[in-house]
Amino acid sequence: MRIAFFGSSSFGIPTLEYLCREHELVGIVTQPDRPAGRGGRVRATPVGTWVERHAAGKEMLKPERVNAAEVIAQIRGWGAEAWVVIAYGQKLGRALLEGVFAINLHASLLPRWRGAAPIQAAMLAGDEETGNCVITLADRMDAGLILAEERLPIEQTQTAGEMHDRLAAMGPGLVGKVLEAHLSGKLAPVAQDEARVTMAPKISSADGWVDFAHSAKQCRQRINGLSPSPGVTVCFRGESLKLLRAVEIPEMASGGGEVPGAFVDGMGGCVACGGGTVLRLLEVQPAGKRAMSWAEFANGRKPRQGELLGQRPGN
Repeated sequence: MRIAFFGSSSFGIPTLEYLCREHELVGIVTQPDRPAGRGGRVRATPVGTWVERHAAGKEMLKPERVNAAEVIAQIRGWGAEAWVVIAYGQKLGRALLEGVFAINLHASLLPRWRGAAPIQAAMLAGDEETGNCVITLADRMDAGLILAEERLPIEQTQTAGEMHDRLAAMGPGLVGKVLEAHLSGKLAPVAQDEARVTMAPKISSADGWVDFAHSAKQCRQRINGLSPSPGVTVCFRGESLKLLRAVEIPEMASGGGEVPGAFVDGMGGCVACGGGTVLRLLEVQPAGKRAMSWAEFANGRKPRQGELLGQRPGN
């Protein structure tokens, strides 16, 4: 098929690669280049960078307003038979979508977790599984008809970053399945149950905290669900320490007398949490340094029993 692709984040790149390989990709639409990083250097989106490196001959647009009349005319001029939209970043208006078969790949089991951060939301809530849905585009965010879905269990030690990559890798298969069904006239759209809708708002650096007075399970969900970005940051010996991966230890109890956030076993990374539960830290990142296992960190710092992990500096 002749395909137009709309996307900006790295989540859509595996599907973009598939479309380049298996279909005729007639054009790509991504967000404009913007300042990013500490230096504020202007950079292309991950999709824009991929196209420049691997598909330089393809036509690419970076409009500030995708619904502007001149942009609509240019995109429609490509003559695409289907539009694939993945984490693009602008709402496609009615005038742009009129008469077009357009689908969206969303990283949740809709109607659960509509919004900007569905992977993190599922992990923060302690969901046992998540997945991808391919839906039609609708006036309301992520409210389209479900055309296909694929499920994936959430493992205890898995981080949001790892889940992102696994779901992204599953995208081509699900999008390909929908395109094939569309061609053969076998699509069976299913309306979402509005009574079951939950929302997944955007995550920011202000969300990067953990309260050890909560249970070890809740702390694990927060640490892993926000890793690697923005990451949960605490204070250890007056310095920032980002917690990247953890697991609760159901068979181990702190006794309930320890202050939440105190090490029960410093060298083992075991931290007292609410209700006498215990969390084990598996991976951390000291300020200004690389990510490392807890064993590497502990070998250098020798954390002692009873030492505290406090709120990050400034909080």
